[in-house]
Amino acid sequence: MAAVLGISGEYHDAAAALVVDGAIVAAVQEERLSRIKNDARLPIDAARACLAHAGLAPGDLDRVVFYEDPIEKLERVLVSTLRTFPRALRQFPRAIGAQLGGKVWVIDRIAEQLGVDRARVASTGHHRAHAASAFFVSGYPRAAVLTVDGVGEATSTALWHGDGRDLRELGRIEYPHSLGLLYAGLTAYLGFEVNEGEYKVMGLAAHGRPDLRDEFARLIELHPDGTFELGLPYFAHLADTELGFGPAMERLLGPRRPPHRPWDLDAPDDRRYADIAATLQQVTEEALLGLAREARRRTGEPALCLAGGVALNAVANARLAREAGFERIFVQPAAGDAGGALGAAILGALELGDPRPAALTSAALGLPLDVAATASLARALGLAVRTSGNVAAEVAGMLAGGKIVAFCQGRFEWGPRALGQRSILADPSDPASRERLNRAIKRREPFRPFAPAVLRDRAAEYFPGAPSDLTPFMTTVCPIADRHRDRLAAVRHADGTARVQTVTADSAPELAAVLGALDRTIGMPIALNTSLNGAGEPIIGDGTDALGFLLGHPIDALVAGDLVITRGAA
Repeated sequence: MAAVLGISGEYHDAAAALVVDGAIVAAVQEERLSRIKNDARLPIDAARACLAHAGLAPGDLDRVVFYEDPIEKLERVLVSTLRTFPRALRQFPRAIGAQLGGKVWVIDRIAEQLGVDRARVASTGHHRAHAASAFFVSGYPRAAVLTVDGVGEATSTALWHGDGRDLRELGRIEYPHSLGLLYAGLTAYLGFEVNEGEYKVMGLAAHGRPDLRDEFARLIELHPDGTFELGLPYFAHLADTELGFGPAMERLLGPRRPPHRPWDLDAPDDRRYADIAATLQQVTEEALLGLAREARRRTGEPALCLAGGVALNAVANARLAREAGFERIFVQPAAGDAGGALGAAILGALELGDPRPAALTSAALGLPLDVAATASLARALGLAVRTSGNVAAEVAGMLAGGKIVAFCQGRFEWGPRALGQRSILADPSDPASRERLNRAIKRREPFRPFAPAVLRDRAAEYFPGAPSDLTPFMTTVCPIADRHRDRLAAVRHADGTARVQTVTADSAPELAAVLGALDRTIGMPIALNTSLNGAGEPIIGDGTDALGFLLGHPIDALVAGDLVITRGAA
Protein backbone atom coordinates (compact mmCIF):
# COMPACT_ATOMS: atom_id res chain seq x y z
CA MET A 1 0.00 0.00 0.00
CA ALA A 2 1.25 3.49 -0.84
CA ALA A 3 0.71 7.24 -0.57
CA VAL A 4 0.94 8.99 -3.94
CA LEU A 5 0.57 12.69 -4.69
CA GLY A 6 -0.38 13.85 -8.19
CA ILE A 7 0.40 17.37 -9.39
CA SER A 8 -0.73 19.43 -12.39
CA GLY A 9 0.36 22.97 -13.15
CA GLU A 10 2.58 25.38 -15.03
CA TYR A 11 -0.11 26.06 -17.65
CA HIS A 12 -3.51 26.63 -16.03
CA ASP A 13 -5.76 25.04 -13.38
CA ALA A 14 -2.93 23.86 -11.16
CA ALA A 15 -3.99 21.22 -8.64
CA ALA A 16 -2.87 18.44 -6.32
CA ALA A 17 -4.54 15.12 -5.54
CA LEU A 18 -3.66 12.53 -2.94
CA VAL A 19 -4.31 8.78 -3.22
CA VAL A 20 -3.58 6.60 -0.21
CA ASP A 21 -3.85 2.81 -0.33
CA GLY A 22 -5.80 3.13 -3.58
CA ALA A 23 -8.40 5.55 -2.16
CA ILE A 24 -8.81 9.19 -3.18
CA VAL A 25 -8.21 11.12 0.04
CA ALA A 26 -8.14 14.75 -1.17
CA ALA A 27 -8.03 16.82 -4.36
CA VAL A 28 -7.52 20.59 -4.27
CA GLN A 29 -7.10 23.24 -6.98
CA GLU A 30 -4.50 25.88 -6.15
CA GLU A 31 -6.91 28.70 -7.03
CA ARG A 32 -9.11 27.83 -4.04
CA LEU A 33 -6.24 28.71 -1.72
CA SER A 34 -4.48 31.51 -3.60
CA ARG A 35 -7.75 33.18 -4.72
CA ILE A 36 -6.22 33.64 -8.20
CA LYS A 37 -8.62 32.38 -10.89
CA ASN A 38 -7.12 29.45 -12.85
CA ASP A 39 -3.89 29.79 -10.88
CA ALA A 40 -1.19 28.07 -12.93
CA ARG A 41 1.67 28.13 -10.44
CA LEU A 42 3.17 24.94 -9.13
CA PRO A 43 0.50 23.95 -6.56
CA ILE A 44 2.68 23.56 -3.51
CA ASP A 45 0.05 25.03 -1.17
CA ALA A 46 -2.59 22.66 -2.55
CA ALA A 47 -0.18 19.73 -2.17
CA ARG A 48 0.54 20.62 1.44
CA ALA A 49 -3.18 21.06 2.11
CA CYS A 50 -3.89 17.55 0.79
CA LEU A 51 -1.15 16.10 2.98
CA ALA A 52 -2.32 18.01 6.06
CA HIS A 53 -5.89 16.82 5.54
CA ALA A 54 -4.62 13.22 5.52
CA GLY A 55 -2.30 13.78 8.48
CA LEU A 56 0.77 13.03 6.37
CA ALA A 57 4.13 14.73 5.91
CA PRO A 58 6.03 14.95 2.59
CA GLY A 59 8.38 12.26 3.84
CA ASP A 60 5.45 9.84 4.05
CA LEU A 61 4.93 9.95 0.29
CA ASP A 62 6.00 6.93 -1.70
CA ARG A 63 5.76 8.80 -4.98
CA VAL A 64 4.92 12.20 -6.47
CA VAL A 65 3.78 12.20 -10.12
CA PHE A 66 3.64 15.25 -12.38
CA TYR A 67 0.89 15.14 -15.01
CA GLU A 68 3.00 15.56 -18.14
CA ASP A 69 6.48 14.92 -19.51
CA PRO A 70 8.42 18.23 -19.43
CA ILE A 71 11.12 17.04 -21.86
CA GLU A 72 8.59 15.89 -24.45
CA LYS A 73 6.75 19.19 -24.08
CA LEU A 74 9.98 21.14 -24.61
CA GLU A 75 10.61 19.14 -27.78
CA ARG A 76 7.13 20.01 -29.12
CA VAL A 77 7.59 23.72 -28.36
CA LEU A 78 10.98 23.74 -30.10
CA VAL A 79 9.80 21.86 -33.16
CA SER A 80 6.56 23.82 -33.62
CA THR A 81 8.20 27.23 -33.27
CA LEU A 82 11.06 26.35 -35.62
CA ARG A 83 8.65 24.95 -38.22
CA THR A 84 6.76 28.24 -38.35
CA PHE A 85 9.79 30.52 -38.35
CA PRO A 86 9.78 33.46 -39.02
CA ARG A 87 6.05 33.76 -38.15
CA ALA A 88 6.85 32.53 -34.65
CA LEU A 89 9.78 34.91 -34.21
CA ARG A 90 7.99 37.04 -31.62
CA GLN A 91 6.73 33.99 -29.75
CA PHE A 92 10.00 32.04 -29.84
CA PRO A 93 11.96 33.81 -27.03
CA ARG A 94 8.95 33.77 -24.73
CA ALA A 95 8.08 30.12 -25.40
CA ILE A 96 11.62 28.81 -25.08
CA GLY A 97 12.32 31.04 -22.12
CA ALA A 98 9.28 29.70 -20.28
CA GLN A 99 10.37 26.11 -20.85
CA LEU A 100 14.06 26.48 -20.09
CA GLY A 101 13.45 29.04 -17.36
CA GLY A 102 11.61 26.63 -15.12
CA LYS A 103 9.12 24.28 -16.74
CA VAL A 104 11.67 21.77 -17.98
CA TRP A 105 13.06 21.55 -14.43
CA VAL A 106 9.64 21.08 -12.84
CA ILE A 107 10.47 17.63 -11.39
CA ASP A 108 13.45 19.07 -9.52
CA ARG A 109 11.43 22.05 -8.34
CA ILE A 110 8.67 19.81 -6.99
CA ALA A 111 11.21 17.75 -5.06
CA GLU A 112 12.89 20.85 -3.65
CA GLN A 113 9.77 22.82 -2.74
CA LEU A 114 7.92 19.88 -1.21
CA GLY A 115 10.98 18.47 0.52
CA VAL A 116 10.72 15.05 -1.16
CA ASP A 117 13.60 12.86 -2.31
CA ARG A 118 14.14 13.56 -6.05
CA ALA A 119 14.15 9.82 -6.76
CA ARG A 120 10.50 9.63 -5.64
CA VAL A 121 9.29 12.27 -8.13
CA ALA A 122 8.29 11.13 -11.62
CA SER A 123 6.16 12.25 -14.56
CA THR A 124 3.59 10.67 -16.81
CA GLY A 125 2.00 11.63 -20.14
CA HIS A 126 -0.52 14.47 -20.17
CA HIS A 127 -3.24 12.56 -22.03
CA ARG A 128 -2.53 9.35 -20.11
CA ALA A 129 -3.16 11.32 -16.91
CA HIS A 130 -6.41 12.66 -18.38
CA ALA A 131 -7.52 9.16 -19.41
CA ALA A 132 -6.68 7.72 -15.98
CA SER A 133 -8.58 10.51 -14.22
CA ALA A 134 -11.81 9.47 -15.93
CA PHE A 135 -11.61 5.72 -16.50
CA PHE A 136 -10.26 4.59 -13.15
CA VAL A 137 -12.93 6.45 -11.14
CA SER A 138 -15.83 5.70 -13.51
CA GLY A 139 -16.70 2.36 -11.95
CA TYR A 140 -16.74 0.80 -15.44
CA PRO A 141 -14.76 -2.45 -15.64
CA ARG A 142 -13.99 -1.75 -19.32
CA ALA A 143 -14.55 1.32 -21.50
CA ALA A 144 -13.51 3.36 -24.49
CA VAL A 145 -11.77 6.52 -23.35
CA LEU A 146 -11.40 9.81 -25.25
CA THR A 147 -9.13 12.62 -24.09
CA VAL A 148 -9.70 15.91 -25.91
CA ASP A 149 -8.10 19.23 -24.98
CA GLY A 150 -5.93 22.05 -26.32
CA VAL A 151 -2.58 20.27 -26.28
CA GLY A 152 -0.56 18.11 -23.94
CA GLU A 153 3.05 17.59 -24.97
CA ALA A 154 2.45 16.96 -28.70
CA THR A 155 -1.03 15.40 -28.49
CA SER A 156 -4.40 17.18 -28.66
CA THR A 157 -6.71 14.13 -28.82
CA ALA A 158 -6.24 10.48 -27.93
CA LEU A 159 -8.29 7.30 -27.99
CA TRP A 160 -7.73 4.67 -25.29
CA HIS A 161 -9.08 1.30 -24.25
CA GLY A 162 -9.50 0.91 -20.51
CA ASP A 163 -9.61 -2.62 -19.13
CA GLY A 164 -9.47 -3.21 -15.38
CA ARG A 165 -6.18 -1.71 -14.20
CA ASP A 166 -4.83 -1.09 -17.72
CA LEU A 167 -5.02 1.75 -20.24
CA ARG A 168 -3.89 1.17 -23.82
CA GLU A 169 -3.59 3.97 -26.35
CA LEU A 170 -5.19 3.16 -29.72
CA GLY A 171 -4.62 6.40 -31.63
CA ARG A 172 -3.97 10.11 -31.40
CA ILE A 173 -4.25 13.45 -33.19
CA GLU A 174 -1.30 15.76 -32.76
CA TYR A 175 -0.81 19.49 -32.36
CA PRO A 176 -1.52 21.92 -34.01
CA HIS A 177 -4.80 20.19 -35.00
CA SER A 178 -6.91 20.56 -31.86
CA LEU A 179 -10.58 20.93 -30.96
CA GLY A 180 -9.56 22.69 -27.78
CA LEU A 181 -7.55 25.26 -29.72
CA LEU A 182 -10.37 25.67 -32.25
CA TYR A 183 -12.77 26.51 -29.43
CA ALA A 184 -10.15 28.68 -27.69
CA GLY A 185 -9.42 30.69 -30.83
CA LEU A 186 -13.12 31.41 -31.39
CA THR A 187 -13.53 32.17 -27.68
CA ALA A 188 -10.91 34.91 -28.03
CA TYR A 189 -12.46 36.09 -31.30
CA LEU A 190 -15.80 36.52 -29.49
CA GLY A 191 -14.15 38.73 -26.87
CA PHE A 192 -13.89 36.22 -24.01
CA GLU A 193 -10.82 35.11 -22.08
CA VAL A 194 -9.24 31.84 -23.22
CA ASN A 195 -9.35 29.01 -20.64
CA GLU A 196 -12.11 30.90 -18.85
CA GLY A 197 -14.70 31.98 -21.40
CA GLU A 198 -15.33 28.77 -23.32
CA TYR A 199 -18.41 27.97 -21.23
CA LYS A 200 -19.71 31.47 -22.00
CA VAL A 201 -19.50 30.63 -25.70
CA MET A 202 -21.48 27.45 -25.04
CA GLY A 203 -24.20 29.50 -23.31
CA LEU A 204 -24.20 32.11 -26.08
CA ALA A 205 -24.61 29.39 -28.73
CA ALA A 206 -28.18 28.68 -27.65
CA HIS A 207 -29.13 32.22 -28.72
CA GLY A 208 -27.79 31.86 -32.27
CA ARG A 209 -28.31 29.83 -35.42
CA PRO A 210 -25.57 27.62 -36.90
CA ASP A 211 -25.70 29.39 -40.24
CA LEU A 212 -21.99 29.77 -40.96
CA ARG A 213 -21.16 26.20 -41.96
CA ASP A 214 -19.52 27.24 -45.23
CA GLU A 215 -17.13 29.55 -43.35
CA PHE A 216 -16.40 26.93 -40.71
CA ALA A 217 -15.60 24.36 -43.39
CA ARG A 218 -12.49 26.44 -43.97
CA LEU A 219 -11.64 26.46 -40.26
CA ILE A 220 -11.87 22.69 -39.70
CA GLU A 221 -12.21 19.63 -41.92
CA LEU A 222 -13.83 16.52 -40.42
CA HIS A 223 -12.84 13.11 -41.80
CA PRO A 224 -14.95 9.91 -41.88
CA ASP A 225 -12.59 8.11 -39.47
CA GLY A 226 -13.16 10.70 -36.73
CA THR A 227 -9.95 12.60 -37.31
CA PHE A 228 -9.91 16.29 -38.23
CA GLU A 229 -7.60 19.05 -39.47
CA LEU A 230 -7.68 22.75 -38.67
CA GLY A 231 -7.31 25.36 -41.40
CA LEU A 232 -4.05 26.58 -39.90
CA PRO A 233 -3.82 29.92 -41.78
CA TYR A 234 -6.83 31.12 -39.76
CA PHE A 235 -5.23 30.41 -36.39
CA ALA A 236 -2.32 31.96 -34.54
CA HIS A 237 -1.58 29.48 -31.76
CA LEU A 238 1.73 28.64 -33.44
CA ALA A 239 2.81 32.28 -33.37
CA ASP A 240 0.65 33.96 -30.71
CA THR A 241 -0.52 31.76 -27.82
CA GLU A 242 -2.41 34.62 -26.17
CA LEU A 243 -4.74 35.47 -29.07
CA GLY A 244 -5.16 32.12 -30.79
CA PHE A 245 -6.61 33.43 -34.08
CA GLY A 246 -5.07 35.34 -36.96
CA PRO A 247 -6.07 38.15 -39.35
CA ALA A 248 -7.39 35.57 -41.83
CA MET A 249 -10.15 34.64 -39.37
CA GLU A 250 -11.32 38.25 -39.22
CA ARG A 251 -11.31 38.40 -43.01
CA LEU A 252 -13.44 35.24 -43.03
CA LEU A 253 -15.87 36.01 -40.19
CA GLY A 254 -15.63 39.78 -39.86
CA PRO A 255 -14.05 41.91 -37.13
CA ARG A 256 -13.55 40.30 -33.71
CA ARG A 257 -15.92 41.36 -30.95
CA PRO A 258 -14.35 43.94 -28.61
CA PRO A 259 -13.70 42.42 -25.18
CA HIS A 260 -15.82 43.69 -22.26
CA ARG A 261 -18.42 45.45 -24.44
CA PRO A 262 -21.91 44.90 -22.96
CA TRP A 263 -23.99 42.35 -24.84
CA ASP A 264 -27.19 43.23 -26.67
CA LEU A 265 -28.59 40.20 -28.47
CA ASP A 266 -31.15 42.38 -30.23
CA ALA A 267 -28.34 44.20 -32.05
CA PRO A 268 -27.36 42.79 -35.49
CA ASP A 269 -23.65 42.54 -34.64
CA ASP A 270 -24.25 40.56 -31.47
CA ARG A 271 -26.79 38.32 -33.20
CA ARG A 272 -24.07 37.47 -35.73
CA TYR A 273 -21.61 36.70 -32.95
CA ALA A 274 -24.26 34.41 -31.43
CA ASP A 275 -24.57 32.68 -34.82
CA ILE A 276 -20.79 32.17 -34.86
CA ALA A 277 -20.97 30.62 -31.38
CA ALA A 278 -23.85 28.37 -32.46
CA THR A 279 -21.93 27.19 -35.53
CA LEU A 280 -18.81 26.55 -33.47
CA GLN A 281 -20.82 24.53 -30.97
CA GLN A 282 -22.46 22.45 -33.70
CA VAL A 283 -19.15 21.74 -35.44
CA THR A 284 -17.53 20.80 -32.12
CA GLU A 285 -20.37 18.38 -31.39
CA GLU A 286 -20.01 16.77 -34.80
CA ALA A 287 -16.26 16.40 -34.36
CA LEU A 288 -16.76 14.75 -30.98
CA LEU A 289 -19.43 12.48 -32.43
CA GLY A 290 -16.99 11.35 -35.10
CA LEU A 291 -14.37 10.59 -32.48
CA ALA A 292 -16.85 8.77 -30.24
CA ARG A 293 -18.26 6.62 -33.03
CA GLU A 294 -14.74 5.63 -34.02
CA ALA A 295 -14.01 4.79 -30.37
CA ARG A 296 -17.10 2.59 -30.28
CA ARG A 297 -16.04 0.87 -33.52
CA ARG A 298 -12.44 0.35 -32.42
CA THR A 299 -13.13 -0.91 -28.89
CA GLY A 300 -16.58 -2.48 -29.11
CA GLU A 301 -17.22 -1.25 -25.57
CA PRO A 302 -20.69 -0.10 -24.46
CA ALA A 303 -19.26 2.58 -22.09
CA LEU A 304 -17.31 5.77 -22.84
CA CYS A 305 -15.20 7.92 -20.53
CA LEU A 306 -14.23 11.48 -21.45
CA ALA A 307 -11.57 13.81 -20.08
CA GLY A 308 -9.71 16.94 -21.13
CA GLY A 309 -11.06 20.46 -21.16
CA VAL A 310 -13.36 19.83 -24.14
CA ALA A 311 -15.14 17.16 -22.07
CA LEU A 312 -16.63 19.96 -19.95
CA ASN A 313 -18.86 20.93 -22.89
CA ALA A 314 -22.13 19.76 -21.35
CA VAL A 315 -24.19 20.36 -24.49
CA ALA A 316 -21.86 18.22 -26.59
CA ASN A 317 -21.92 15.49 -23.92
CA ALA A 318 -25.71 15.34 -24.13
CA ARG A 319 -25.52 14.82 -27.88
CA LEU A 320 -22.91 12.07 -27.42
CA ALA A 321 -25.25 10.34 -24.99
CA ARG A 322 -28.05 10.47 -27.57
CA GLU A 323 -26.20 9.67 -30.78
CA ALA A 324 -22.77 8.07 -30.25
CA GLY A 325 -24.03 4.54 -29.64
CA PHE A 326 -22.81 4.08 -26.05
CA GLU A 327 -25.02 2.79 -23.24
CA ARG A 328 -23.19 4.79 -20.55
CA ILE A 329 -20.95 7.88 -20.56
CA PHE A 330 -18.89 9.29 -17.69
CA VAL A 331 -17.01 12.59 -17.36
CA GLN A 332 -14.81 13.16 -14.32
CA PRO A 333 -15.90 16.46 -12.62
CA ALA A 334 -12.47 18.15 -12.96
CA ALA A 335 -12.06 17.10 -16.58
CA GLY A 336 -9.65 19.94 -17.44
CA ASP A 337 -6.00 20.21 -16.53
CA ALA A 338 -6.72 20.11 -12.79
CA GLY A 339 -8.00 16.57 -13.24
CA GLY A 340 -4.61 15.54 -14.58
CA ALA A 341 -3.34 15.66 -11.01
CA LEU A 342 -5.85 13.00 -9.99
CA GLY A 343 -4.98 10.83 -12.98
CA ALA A 344 -1.26 11.14 -12.24
CA ALA A 345 -1.80 10.10 -8.62
CA ILE A 346 -3.89 7.09 -9.63
CA LEU A 347 -1.33 5.97 -12.21
CA GLY A 348 1.43 6.19 -9.61
CA ALA A 349 -0.61 4.20 -7.10
CA LEU A 350 -1.42 1.47 -9.62
CA GLU A 351 2.23 1.16 -10.59
CA LEU A 352 3.05 0.59 -6.91
CA GLY A 353 0.50 -2.21 -6.71
CA ASP A 354 -2.42 -0.42 -5.07
CA PRO A 355 -5.99 -1.32 -6.05
CA ARG A 356 -7.99 0.73 -8.51
CA PRO A 357 -10.02 3.46 -6.73
CA ALA A 358 -13.70 3.04 -6.04
CA ALA A 359 -16.19 4.76 -8.33
CA LEU A 360 -16.39 8.51 -7.68
CA THR A 361 -19.77 9.40 -6.19
CA SER A 362 -19.07 12.84 -4.72
CA ALA A 363 -16.91 15.79 -5.73
CA ALA A 364 -16.50 16.92 -2.10
CA LEU A 365 -12.75 16.19 -2.07
CA GLY A 366 -11.43 19.56 -0.90
CA LEU A 367 -10.84 21.06 2.53
CA PRO A 368 -13.60 21.14 5.17
CA LEU A 369 -15.35 24.30 6.34
CA ASP A 370 -14.32 25.37 9.85
CA VAL A 371 -17.72 26.38 11.20
CA ALA A 372 -16.45 27.57 14.60
CA ALA A 373 -13.81 29.82 13.04
CA THR A 374 -16.38 31.19 10.61
CA ALA A 375 -18.73 32.04 13.48
CA SER A 376 -15.96 33.74 15.44
CA LEU A 377 -14.88 35.91 12.52
CA ALA A 378 -18.48 36.76 11.59
CA ARG A 379 -19.15 38.05 15.11
CA ALA A 380 -15.90 40.04 15.06
CA LEU A 381 -17.11 41.67 11.83
CA GLY A 382 -20.37 42.68 13.49
CA LEU A 383 -22.55 40.26 11.55
CA ALA A 384 -25.64 38.60 12.94
CA VAL A 385 -24.89 34.94 13.69
CA ARG A 386 -27.29 32.32 14.98
CA THR A 387 -27.50 28.55 15.01
CA SER A 388 -30.39 26.98 13.12
CA GLY A 389 -32.22 24.02 14.57
CA ASN A 390 -33.35 22.89 11.10
CA VAL A 391 -31.06 24.18 8.36
CA ALA A 392 -32.89 22.46 5.51
CA ALA A 393 -36.31 23.80 6.43
CA GLU A 394 -34.97 27.29 7.08
CA VAL A 395 -33.11 27.49 3.76
CA ALA A 396 -36.14 26.15 1.90
CA GLY A 397 -38.31 28.79 3.54
CA MET A 398 -35.91 31.57 2.55
CA LEU A 399 -35.76 30.38 -1.05
CA ALA A 400 -39.55 30.07 -1.25
CA GLY A 401 -39.74 33.66 -0.01
CA GLY A 402 -37.60 34.89 -2.90
CA LYS A 403 -34.34 35.17 -0.99
CA ILE A 404 -30.90 34.25 -2.36
CA VAL A 405 -28.69 32.22 -0.04
CA ALA A 406 -25.00 31.37 -0.04
CA PHE A 407 -24.69 27.74 1.05
CA CYS A 408 -21.39 26.41 2.48
CA GLN A 409 -21.20 22.84 3.73
CA GLY A 410 -18.43 20.34 4.42
CA ARG A 411 -15.50 19.97 2.04
CA PHE A 412 -15.34 22.15 -1.04
CA GLU A 413 -15.78 20.70 -4.51
CA TRP A 414 -13.24 19.26 -6.93
CA GLY A 415 -13.65 20.83 -10.36
CA PRO A 416 -15.28 23.95 -11.81
CA ARG A 417 -18.88 23.17 -10.80
CA ALA A 418 -20.44 24.08 -7.47
CA LEU A 419 -22.41 21.02 -6.39
CA GLY A 420 -23.88 22.08 -3.06
CA GLN A 421 -20.71 22.49 -1.01
CA ARG A 422 -20.01 26.10 -2.07
CA SER A 423 -23.18 27.17 -3.87
CA ILE A 424 -25.61 30.04 -4.23
CA LEU A 425 -29.20 28.77 -4.03
CA ALA A 426 -32.41 30.42 -5.22
CA ASP A 427 -36.00 29.65 -6.21
CA PRO A 428 -35.90 27.78 -9.57
CA SER A 429 -39.28 29.17 -10.67
CA ASP A 430 -38.68 32.90 -10.22
CA PRO A 431 -37.14 34.74 -13.21
CA ALA A 432 -36.62 37.76 -10.96
CA SER A 433 -34.14 35.77 -8.88
CA ARG A 434 -32.25 34.83 -12.05
CA GLU A 435 -32.08 38.46 -13.18
CA ARG A 436 -30.95 39.61 -9.74
CA LEU A 437 -28.25 36.94 -9.68
CA ASN A 438 -26.95 37.85 -13.13
CA ARG A 439 -27.08 41.61 -12.76
CA ALA A 440 -26.31 42.41 -9.13
CA ILE A 441 -24.59 39.37 -7.65
CA LYS A 442 -22.72 37.41 -10.32
CA ARG A 443 -22.38 40.48 -12.60
CA ARG A 444 -22.18 38.41 -15.75
CA GLU A 445 -23.56 38.26 -19.28
CA PRO A 446 -27.37 38.07 -19.53
CA PHE A 447 -27.32 34.95 -21.74
CA ARG A 448 -25.58 32.78 -19.13
CA PRO A 449 -27.88 30.03 -17.75
CA PHE A 450 -28.23 28.77 -14.19
CA ALA A 451 -28.43 25.13 -13.23
CA PRO A 452 -31.08 23.14 -11.32
CA ALA A 453 -30.14 20.76 -8.52
CA VAL A 454 -32.78 18.01 -8.16
CA LEU A 455 -33.18 14.92 -6.02
CA ARG A 456 -32.01 11.99 -8.13
CA ASP A 457 -35.03 9.78 -7.54
CA ARG A 458 -37.36 12.58 -8.75
CA ALA A 459 -35.25 13.88 -11.64
CA ALA A 460 -37.05 12.01 -14.45
CA GLU A 461 -40.32 13.80 -13.64
CA TYR A 462 -38.81 17.14 -14.57
CA PHE A 463 -35.85 16.39 -16.87
CA PRO A 464 -36.22 13.61 -19.48
CA GLY A 465 -32.90 11.79 -19.76
CA ALA A 466 -32.02 12.25 -16.09
CA PRO A 467 -30.61 10.68 -14.04
CA SER A 468 -27.55 9.34 -15.84
CA ASP A 469 -23.85 8.85 -15.11
CA LEU A 470 -23.33 12.46 -16.26
CA THR A 471 -25.88 14.24 -14.08
CA PRO A 472 -24.28 13.89 -10.60
CA PHE A 473 -21.45 16.22 -11.65
CA MET A 474 -23.44 18.58 -13.88
CA THR A 475 -21.60 17.52 -17.06
CA THR A 476 -24.61 17.29 -19.39
CA VAL A 477 -27.85 19.06 -20.23
CA CYS A 478 -31.36 17.64 -20.32
CA PRO A 479 -34.61 18.99 -21.77
CA ILE A 480 -37.14 20.32 -19.32
CA ALA A 481 -40.44 18.43 -19.41
CA ASP A 482 -43.07 20.49 -21.21
CA ARG A 483 -45.45 20.54 -18.25
CA HIS A 484 -42.75 22.06 -16.02
CA ARG A 485 -41.23 24.63 -18.40
CA ASP A 486 -43.00 27.60 -16.84
CA ARG A 487 -42.40 26.41 -13.28
CA LEU A 488 -38.67 26.18 -13.96
CA ALA A 489 -38.27 29.52 -15.69
CA ALA A 490 -35.19 30.56 -13.66
CA VAL A 491 -33.16 27.51 -14.73
CA ARG A 492 -34.49 27.10 -18.28
CA HIS A 493 -32.00 28.03 -20.98
CA ALA A 494 -33.00 29.60 -24.29
CA ASP A 495 -33.03 26.19 -26.00
CA GLY A 496 -35.37 24.67 -23.39
CA THR A 497 -32.67 22.64 -21.65
CA ALA A 498 -30.97 22.80 -18.27
CA ARG A 499 -27.57 21.66 -17.00
CA VAL A 500 -28.90 19.26 -14.40
CA GLN A 501 -27.28 18.11 -11.16
CA THR A 502 -28.86 15.04 -9.58
CA VAL A 503 -28.37 14.83 -5.81
CA THR A 504 -28.50 12.01 -3.29
CA ALA A 505 -28.06 11.88 0.46
CA ASP A 506 -24.69 10.23 -0.14
CA SER A 507 -23.33 12.68 -2.74
CA ALA A 508 -24.37 15.93 -0.99
CA PRO A 509 -26.37 15.25 2.19
CA GLU A 510 -26.98 18.86 3.22
CA LEU A 511 -28.16 19.90 -0.25
CA ALA A 512 -30.32 16.78 -0.50
CA ALA A 513 -32.03 17.77 2.76
CA VAL A 514 -32.73 21.26 1.39
CA LEU A 515 -34.21 19.80 -1.79
CA GLY A 516 -36.46 17.51 0.26
CA ALA A 517 -37.63 20.51 2.29
CA LEU A 518 -38.25 22.48 -0.92
CA ASP A 519 -40.46 19.68 -2.17
CA ARG A 520 -42.62 20.15 0.93
CA THR A 521 -42.49 23.95 0.60
CA ILE A 522 -42.85 24.77 -3.10
CA GLY A 523 -43.90 21.35 -4.41
CA MET A 524 -40.64 20.63 -6.30
CA PRO A 525 -37.41 19.04 -4.98
CA ILE A 526 -35.38 21.51 -7.06
CA ALA A 527 -33.21 24.56 -6.37
CA LEU A 528 -31.41 26.97 -8.65
CA ASN A 529 -27.74 26.24 -7.96
CA THR A 530 -24.83 28.39 -9.10
CA SER A 531 -21.25 28.71 -7.93
CA LEU A 532 -20.44 30.79 -4.86
CA ASN A 533 -18.06 33.32 -6.39
CA GLY A 534 -18.05 36.77 -7.91
CA ALA A 535 -17.06 37.76 -11.42
CA GLY A 536 -13.49 36.71 -12.19
CA GLU A 537 -13.05 34.96 -8.84
CA PRO A 538 -12.49 31.30 -7.98
CA ILE A 539 -15.25 29.46 -6.15
CA ILE A 540 -15.14 30.12 -2.40
CA GLY A 541 -12.80 27.95 -0.34
CA ASP A 542 -13.01 28.66 3.39
CA GLY A 543 -15.27 30.58 5.76
CA THR A 544 -13.21 33.76 5.47
CA ASP A 545 -13.81 33.79 1.72
CA ALA A 546 -17.53 33.15 2.26
CA LEU A 547 -17.87 36.03 4.71
CA GLY A 548 -16.04 38.31 2.29
CA PHE A 549 -18.56 37.33 -0.37
CA LEU A 550 -21.49 38.09 1.95
CA LEU A 551 -20.07 41.54 2.70
CA GLY A 552 -19.31 42.32 -0.94
CA HIS A 553 -22.45 41.04 -2.69
CA PRO A 554 -26.18 41.64 -2.12
CA ILE A 555 -27.19 38.13 -1.08
CA ASP A 556 -29.71 37.71 1.72
CA ALA A 557 -27.91 35.21 3.96
CA LEU A 558 -24.93 32.93 4.31
CA VAL A 559 -25.62 29.46 5.67
CA ALA A 560 -22.35 27.90 6.83
CA GLY A 561 -22.81 24.51 8.43
CA ASP A 562 -25.66 25.08 10.87
CA LEU A 563 -25.03 28.83 11.10
CA VAL A 564 -27.27 31.47 9.54
CA ILE A 565 -25.26 34.67 9.04
CA THR A 566 -26.73 37.97 7.89
CA ARG A 567 -25.71 41.62 7.80
CA GLY A 568 -26.76 43.88 10.63
CA ALA A 569 -26.45 43.82 14.37
CA ALA A 570 -26.39 40.47 16.14
